Amino acid sequence: MWQRIRNWFDPRELRSVGSTPDYRFSLANERTFLAWLRTGLALVAGGLAAAQFLPTMSLVHLREAIAVALLLLGGAVAVRAVDHWARIERAIRLGRELPTSRFPAVLALIVGLGALLLVVAVLAGAVN
Repeated sequence: MWQRIRNWFDPRELRSVGSTPDYRFSLANERTFLAWLRTGLALVAGGLAAAQFLPTMSLVHLREAIAVALLLLGGAVAVRAVDHWARIERAIRLGRELPTSRFPAVLALIVGLGALLLVVAVLAGAVN
């Protein structure tokens, strides 16, 4: 695992495997990485906004739980983005099948569940 993390910061290691791919594939991989990074930043911004601007809710510490969940999810997305980018780039250079990931489906389910929980919290607040 530590070797994999070290490889994120060592472009020489990445270039030492396989052959140089068509640059369009590397640029497409980079655009995907940047999209995931924007998603992570949006989740972090949402967490900070929740911590600062949501009113105190009827459920104790719900605001803080929402903020922390969004911050942690944003951090996880950012870390996952760089790992995914490196794995894809390596596969492209080696001419291998691209690795698959369940992370987008898991992220979508977490965001959907979080939205549902927020709807319940808003309705509970409206009833009280």
